Amino acid sequence: MRDDLTAALLDWYDGHARVLPWRVPPGSSRQADPYRVWLSEVMLQQTTVAAVRAYFLRFTERWPTVADLASAEDAEVMGEWAGLGYYARARNLLKCARVVAFEHGGRFPDTEEGLRALPGIGPYTAAAIAAIAFDRPAVVVDGNVERVMARLRLIDTPLPAAKTPIRAAMAELTPATRPGDYAQAVMDLGATICTPKAPGCMLCPWRGACAARLEGVAETLPAKAPKKAKPVRRGLLYLARRGDEWLLEQRPDEGLLGGMLAFPTSDWSETPRPAPPALADWKEAGEVRHTFTHFHLILRVLTADRPGPPSRGAFAPLDPSNLPTVFRKAHRLVTERRERGD
Repeated sequence: MRDDLTAALLDWYDGHARVLPWRVPPGSSRQADPYRVWLSEVMLQQTTVAAVRAYFLRFTERWPTVADLASAEDAEVMGEWAGLGYYARARNLLKCARVVAFEHGGRFPDTEEGLRALPGIGPYTAAAIAAIAFDRPAVVVDGNVERVMARLRLIDTPLPAAKTPIRAAMAELTPATRPGDYAQAVMDLGATICTPKAPGCMLCPWRGACAARLEGVAETLPAKAPKKAKPVRRGLLYLARRGDEWLLEQRPDEGLLGGMLAFPTSDWSETPRPAPPALADWKEAGEVRHTFTHFHLILRVLTADRPGPPSRGAFAPLDPSNLPTVFRKAHRLVTERRERGD
């Protein structure tokens, strides 16, 4: 039964694999490039394939090898990453590239253990690289895999407690041959057929064995524990301008949006303390809202033209695309108000 399920899925994958810029198609004589697999997996953490595609293509055009990325300037990489979110990934991306380039001769380790020793590579990413790039029979479990396995084996324990039996189900079916294709096949099955809502069960190669389909409960799985409400933090954001230049600073390397180009802000808390970066006639321009993984953020935007000498940051020309999303929102708010003459 185990071998039959795996064979059926691989047959389906051979004919229905998604075409992705970081992927080697099934049946290809080429081996997957560990650099491209690693880069795509880091970008895909907490981010959709649709959002990642353009970033991946820009990164690999600008830095086609891990050595190229390792030699890049931090600010250039952070600028290219802007808008993709979860900026600690970009900092760890550079750290990892430099360890691989300068301590491993430009070669990624080919085992899960070796990969996990690299900066920013956790259990899932290590397993994915080991399976896809090095054909190791690693157990790869992402959100799509969790959904497929919970339905196939009727695992109705709510997440995250269900992760252990889900991993066991995936391990049971992971083959010694073509483990990378198998891992990607389960992901593709979850992304295209075994979807969160309205799964296309009649198109599924595992429809005859799927316990949740037979019970009529596929759409209810995986079960999830109730979400806790996210707290709300507030802050002040200062946009100062001198002609065509804006007051900008680089956020500290550690912490949220670390190392990114930004407008000066106050602290982000329930009761933020004002922290103007220069003496000026600061005027209210509205507010912007943004949601991070663990909290909602509301920033009051204050503007000033030609303030006094800044106590932090410096005036410089600005390409808004180099800013994280929350700061792009503030820039757009202010520039649109100016265009309207508000």
